[in-house]
Amino acid sequence: MKDQILFEEDFMGFAIGEFPYDKDHSAAGEYHYVVQEGNHGRWTDQVCNFRYNGHGPSWIITGDKEKHYMEQCRIEKGLPHRIFPTLQTGSVFWKDYDYSVTVRRLSTKGMAGIAFCMNDSIDTLVLSMEYRDKAQLAYRHKEELTVLQSVPFVSDADSCYTLKVSVMGDRAECRINGQLLFNYSSSLISRGGKVALTADCPTQFSEVLVTAEETTIQEIREKEEREKERIKALQESYPSMKLWKKIDFKDFGTSRQIRFGHLTGTKEWYVVIPQAQKRVDRDAYAHISCLTAIDLDGNILWQRGEPSEKSSVLGKISADLPCQVYDIDGDGIDEVITAHNFKLLILDGRTGEVKRSVPTPLSDEADETIIGLPYGIYAFDRINPDGIRIANFRGNKRPSDLLIKDRYCRIYAFDSELNLLWKYQSPKNTGHYPMTLDINGDGRDEVLAGYTLLDADGVPVWTYPIDVDHTDEIVAGKFQSGSDKGYFACVSGTQGFFIGDFQGNIVARDYIGHAQRVSVGNYIPEKPGFEFAVTNFWGHQGVIYLYDDHGNLLWEKENERNGNVLAPVNWLGNGVDFFLTNADPERGGLMDGHGDIAVSFPDDGHPLLCCEAMDLCGDDRDELIVWDYHGLFIYTQSDGEKKTSYHPVKYPCYNASNYRGEYSFPDQSYLTFSENTGEESK
Repeated sequence: MKDQILFEEDFMGFAIGEFPYDKDHSAAGEYHYVVQEGNHGRWTDQVCNFRYNGHGPSWIITGDKEKHYMEQCRIEKGLPHRIFPTLQTGSVFWKDYDYSVTVRRLSTKGMAGIAFCMNDSIDTLVLSMEYRDKAQLAYRHKEELTVLQSVPFVSDADSCYTLKVSVMGDRAECRINGQLLFNYSSSLISRGGKVALTADCPTQFSEVLVTAEETTIQEIREKEEREKERIKALQESYPSMKLWKKIDFKDFGTSRQIRFGHLTGTKEWYVVIPQAQKRVDRDAYAHISCLTAIDLDGNILWQRGEPSEKSSVLGKISADLPCQVYDIDGDGIDEVITAHNFKLLILDGRTGEVKRSVPTPLSDEADETIIGLPYGIYAFDRINPDGIRIANFRGNKRPSDLLIKDRYCRIYAFDSELNLLWKYQSPKNTGHYPMTLDINGDGRDEVLAGYTLLDADGVPVWTYPIDVDHTDEIVAGKFQSGSDKGYFACVSGTQGFFIGDFQGNIVARDYIGHAQRVSVGNYIPEKPGFEFAVTNFWGHQGVIYLYDDHGNLLWEKENERNGNVLAPVNWLGNGVDFFLTNADPERGGLMDGHGDIAVSFPDDGHPLLCCEAMDLCGDDRDELIVWDYHGLFIYTQSDGEKKTSYHPVKYPCYNASNYRGEYSFPDQSYLTFSENTGEESK
């Protein structure tokens, strides 16, 4: 008999008000870990508002001194893809339970119900009342909603309804007000899982109760404890994180915009920290107001502009800033390539003095032809660069050209002396950070700008058959085991995660909501080929997916956090890659190819907002860098510096971006292609 309480909630432990949410919600959570301050109780909201800040919470606690309700407030649907506000609790180990909730529909212009046997917020079964006239049992997965059973059922906005699901083995009985509506069997039920409240129109929930047999609860607790012990043993088998450096940013801190380089021409690493102001409309025209160069002990090498601790300057910029560190002139000393006050600048890395400058291009195209303009007007006469990329368009021995872009439409190529080589205005969205790579072996880089491939002269070659949304990240390489054929892998918002060949054909695709970040590495060394780690954001966020080298899904899981950066990490130095999620000490850290946190962050008060991975100690293994506006911590391995024979090829630090697909390959051959433009070698 299921008479023992596994979970109970009357919401009286919450004060009347808003359930915690990101009040400044923006794209910052794509690559910043944004903590939603406040009392969460035992609940988690993984479904963020698709819109930018200013639209209020999804959930509020309302009622009076006698009784509280959790009320869902949102009414927008399908913006721009399926979003179901969902407030979840429990664990994936819950099973064989009775789950009941009292529901009052404040609106019948949508659905209201309960989710159960949940793996994540878009991998769950749902019992719901739909509009005024039916009840249904459905399975939500990614972008698909499959109705499993449906019956006529009249509901209104004046009555309360008790929704109850009884789970036993692979069978679930679903009732409303005691009436048995559905009796369904499936492996989706036998897997068990979390429970949730869910509605896409105003709805009040109360009297949440989950019960099970005493032996079942004991079994659940034992499984949860065994899982903790398993993860503890796994983590003890690897070097842990040891704090190596700690830097006070004083008044020159920033969000996820810092750059690394060798500013003095030595092996010593320096950090370039840009601060930026937002202009005109959110992040559409971010303007670098200060650049500070420091060493790894926090000593200032030089500073340009005026630093500030004001939130208007330190605010989470949800865009790239035009700043890279690279030896563009080949003199052995890194320069800082940046833009300021509508000038493209090359700065001496040692002093910050200007070595070369040129005005940014004029915005001479008709505003109505430019994609992505706030208010339909380009705000300035000259281009405000959105990002900078180092490339090789002229076929030199080393990259010595630059690519800059506006927000979503125009691309400009320059040589190392800042002469304009070409420009391109795209009829499709260029995405955030075009990929440059020599895919045909002629020594000159092509450009994948959003969905369109340009040759080294900026001339379109082909385009993927997608016309909407934009590409957030791109990674390229010889991904597939035993094949010399090259591919791009892209995450493109509502258009999902897809793999495309170098001829413009999409060969694999998965719609996962808003696909946001992607990386490729040797995450499961016992499997042939490489694996792709992918995550989503807007709407149902924080689900991590792992795919094989052909784009087949291996697993998905939710770490109930945002800001998962997925950067490959060479922590062990033996050819096995982990990937970096976020800096949260409870749920973040380095995840392995089986979805386990193999290395966790210490709970030492370190910054949580930003994280990155790169080799700073020089022992071939990666360090982990975490920071916020106030300071930076660097962690290395607890077993000390070790030379290894494994030297993975990773994204060069001189092309830093918040919108680059990350990769880790054993050597450069995985990024070297022949004149047959990525066709299979004969």
